[in-house]
Amino acid sequence: MPDTRRRFLKPGIVSLALAGAVICAWTALHVLAVWHLDAAGAPVLAALCLVGLTWLSVGLFIVAHDAMHGAVVPGRPRINAAIGSLALLLYAGFSWRKLIVKHMAHHRHAGTDDDPDFGHGGPVGWYGAFVRSYFGWREFWVLGGAVILYALILGPRWPYVAFWAVPSILASVQLFVFGTWLPHRPGQDEFPDRHNARSTRLSDPVSLLTCFHFGGYHHEHHLHPSVPWWRLPSTRHRKA
Repeated sequence: MPDTRRRFLKPGIVSLALAGAVICAWTALHVLAVWHLDAAGAPVLAALCLVGLTWLSVGLFIVAHDAMHGAVVPGRPRINAAIGSLALLLYAGFSWRKLIVKHMAHHRHAGTDDDPDFGHGGPVGWYGAFVRSYFGWREFWVLGGAVILYALILGPRWPYVAFWAVPSILASVQLFVFGTWLPHRPGQDEFPDRHNARSTRLSDPVSLLTCFHFGGYHHEHHLHPSVPWWRLPSTRHRKA
């Protein structure tokens, strides 16, 4: 086996395994919370499920994000697209094609008016623009149809669909704060280069819990966009 293939084989296997683990864990916890959990009789377990689903929803988006950069299965764009599409569908019914176009524009024009993730004013207004940029009629009908289908199947248990909607909303806030606003907001310390991005320098455990390292190592991601989330800490000492 050529050295180049050997060098990339292990990271590719790890990325694929971690992506599968996030998707399977989210699915299992989603089924437990929506279909089997008695939230009224087990409020502590319900709260833990909500926290777990929020973090795993962040993970779904990060899996899709890695897939956009070809980092889940290097050299296999169709497999990356399939995995990314599945992760986005589970997360909030998002369109793979729409998000990949916008995300590539973000990398080309980070921190400028041509950046679809960039906003002006305070974090609330910026978050509103962030949501409007990505949530459209397609997402409305996908999520609305899923809620109606769940209500028809679950009957009186339909409010448990909140274990899908609420974690997705909370995850969007988490992704925005740690993956967009803190790394790209102007008027703080100077940006180190043309990427108009900074790393929040969180400890590795906190960086993992907040945004799968895309906050703590956001500048490193812009320097090395093909590096998967779990390898971002190793890029800190690389030269740009």
